[in-house]
Amino acid sequence: MELNLSEKSSSRSIRCIVKLGGAAITCKNELEKIHDENLEVVACQLRKAMSEGLVPSKVIGMDWSKKHGSSEISCDVDELEDHESTQFSKFVVVHGAGSFGHFQASRSGVHKGGLEKPIVKAGFVATRISVTSLNLEIVRALAREGIPTIGMSPFPCGWTTSKRDVASADLLTVAKSIDSGFVPVLHGDAVLDNILGCTILSGDVIIRHLAEHLKPEYVVFLTDVLGVYDRPPSEPNAVLLKEIAVGEDGSWKVVNPVMEHTDKKVETSVAAHDTTGGMETKILEAAMIAKLGIDVYIVKAATTHSQRALNGELRDVVPEDWLGTIIRFSK
Repeated sequence: MELNLSEKSSSRSIRCIVKLGGAAITCKNELEKIHDENLEVVACQLRKAMSEGLVPSKVIGMDWSKKHGSSEISCDVDELEDHESTQFSKFVVVHGAGSFGHFQASRSGVHKGGLEKPIVKAGFVATRISVTSLNLEIVRALAREGIPTIGMSPFPCGWTTSKRDVASADLLTVAKSIDSGFVPVLHGDAVLDNILGCTILSGDVIIRHLAEHLKPEYVVFLTDVLGVYDRPPSEPNAVLLKEIAVGEDGSWKVVNPVMEHTDKKVETSVAAHDTTGGMETKILEAAMIAKLGIDVYIVKAATTHSQRALNGELRDVVPEDWLGTIIRFSK
């Protein structure tokens, strides 16, 4: 696999990579509708986590575009001239598509390849229009919280696949952006595939590759449920799995709570329009990250539990009242 990343940049100190789950930041039953309330809370929590408890006297927004429904541009240039620079720890954000992109990709079969077919080519374009529009809105939401975000779509940034496995990725641009004080915001995207012609590169796969090369201290997946359950959480008697241990061979087992069959396969459900594998893909990618010695927290977005995970408060002792799933390496 070709990775445009220098040896120097691969050893940079990245604090956290965050995955904003599509189901948490969009209204999954309404086509291309953002969950504005959740996204606003997530943006605020990210700012607090990145500033490591140091609360600025005033948040100076960085979105100087015209807001929806407004005829004026909000710009705080005068205030910025006298404003001290906020020091943020190094974060990378990756988001899923939720109700953006999945419909277009599923309807046209982009994830299966076949660019020679007119419907697939049209779907490729339609999918990218949808997911990049969501990326822009997330970048804007974080920028309004004073976070210096830079949207980075995988397709134009040189990410390609080979039978859906990452074949190339320009991580040097990501690393340079971080070093320059920016927060890269990547997303699941339609990309070219060396074998299939094209496919969908999921945000979960992107996070795993970023983790392998940027070596963050921890990774947080923000979802629309409390964590990983032993079956779909909508089913009766579903049990929240608070800790999953990953072995050297990549196998994993539930260690908290103690279950009768600790190696039992977790049952997951995938929406009919989801072309990226849903929770099952998330668990598998999280296990591969944990195998690197990096703790992974899967937690419900916009809650006190997500704030504690983003803050890195769970790395030593996990509070009994914290609700979520920790996936970590165990020799």
